[in-house]
Amino acid sequence: MSDRSWTTRLLILAPYLWLVALFLVPFLIVFKISLSQTALAQPPYLPVFDVSAGLSGAVDFLGGLSADNYRLLGSDTIYIFSYLKSLQIAAVSTAIMLVIGYPVAYGMSRARRAWQPLLVMLIILPFWTSFLIRIYAWINILQRDGLLNQVLMALGIIDEPVAWLASDTAIYIGIVYSYLPFMVLPLYAALEKIDYTLLEAAADLGCPRWKSFWLVTFPLSFPGIAAGFLLCFIPIVGEFVAPDLLGGSETLMIGQTLWTEFFSNKDWPAASAIAVVLLTLLLAPILFYERLQQRALTENR
Repeated sequence: MSDRSWTTRLLILAPYLWLVALFLVPFLIVFKISLSQTALAQPPYLPVFDVSAGLSGAVDFLGGLSADNYRLLGSDTIYIFSYLKSLQIAAVSTAIMLVIGYPVAYGMSRARRAWQPLLVMLIILPFWTSFLIRIYAWINILQRDGLLNQVLMALGIIDEPVAWLASDTAIYIGIVYSYLPFMVLPLYAALEKIDYTLLEAAADLGCPRWKSFWLVTFPLSFPGIAAGFLLCFIPIVGEFVAPDLLGGSETLMIGQTLWTEFFSNKDWPAASAIAVVLLTLLLAPILFYERLQQRALTENR
């Protein structure tokens, strides 16, 4: 076998080894901990596999595993509420970003070629500042004597300061601001690739601009919409910083619940079970998108 063939195989094998080492193995460790029981020990769970015990130790280890933590997640309303609240905030935030990001991306794609790199840089510019610093900046803006209330009162929109902080509104503002570039950039990449001679052909056939947009531009931009949805929805579901700093006690997302179980309660098995269920929920949109991609490839052949 030639050296080139071995090189090709190694290049193909490298991503799989990366996934096994950094995804599959850690997931199996977390999954094993989720089947354990909390204990006042180090590590804080039982059973722990003892290699020196041999076969009898392996039998005792497997016998000590149980699904009690998963039953707890299904019976405790705190966990159910956290999952539902996370999905709700992620879905609403992603929809808001799509409504805001699509016109921005469309305008960028229709701008002059010389201006487009500058516009892309302006979208990426917030990433040059720490995510935590940006969230703290929103705390100062949204507080009762903050900039937002001062501007609204100066314009006569409100008569007295509004309590923006410790609410769902503050979380939506912080999340939309933080994740909007993840929606704009995939949309821009999809819209920029569209052959606009198709729109000219539609206009020649008597199609109005609004109709050609819905029949030509929007369907062709669907890959960008799907990519932006996944890039925003998936990390927002597990978001911790924005809801913890901007939200209140009634806004408990699953990331906060997981952090509390792991660090405050030292309940590693429950936290691991939360993480496994969360990963399972997030696999659904990924698999759905993958199926759509395969169907599109099949239709284009």
